[in-house]
Amino acid sequence: MAFVDLSEVLDADLSLPYKGKTYVVPPVDAETGLRFQRLAAVAAQAAKAAEAGISFNPDEVALDDDEEADLFARALGPVYDEMLADRVPWPVLKVAGMTAWLDAAFNRETAEAYWNAAGSPNQTAGNRTTRRAADRSTRRQGSASGTTRTRSTTTKATAARGRKS
Repeated sequence: MAFVDLSEVLDADLSLPYKGKTYVVPPVDAETGLRFQRLAAVAAQAAKAAEAGISFNPDEVALDDDEEADLFARALGPVYDEMLADRVPWPVLKVAGMTAWLDAAFNRETAEAYWNAAGSPNQTAGNRTTRRAADRSTRRQGSASGTTRTRSTTTKATAARGRKS
């Protein structure tokens, strides 16, 4: 078996539709992709620290306005200027830029979920804490009300059934 030309099997372009027009974002170059990977790693470390209650300096992670515009311009490539020329609203440019960054730094599925939720974290899968909260509130088999009992409640209920009045 021989390797096929990767350009023949890998569709790396990102198509972002908005108001009847589809913006086709080409993949970032290798250097930019590596930079995006490093940024994603730093952001993940900050999120993990926040979940663990460990303080961190948000200025180490947060981008100023110029850095944010640069991130979007690098992620969107020529589509950045195209969107500016089309005078798309700021929220659209921001969601498009973040979507392209997520596609380069993480994967297509993450980018698609972000785009389809219009960048709203309340509509996406959310962070680990949000998913855990959703898992706890999800109806489990054997629970008619959809709630779950904590271990201490279960222990008390079992002890109460074992007692005779």
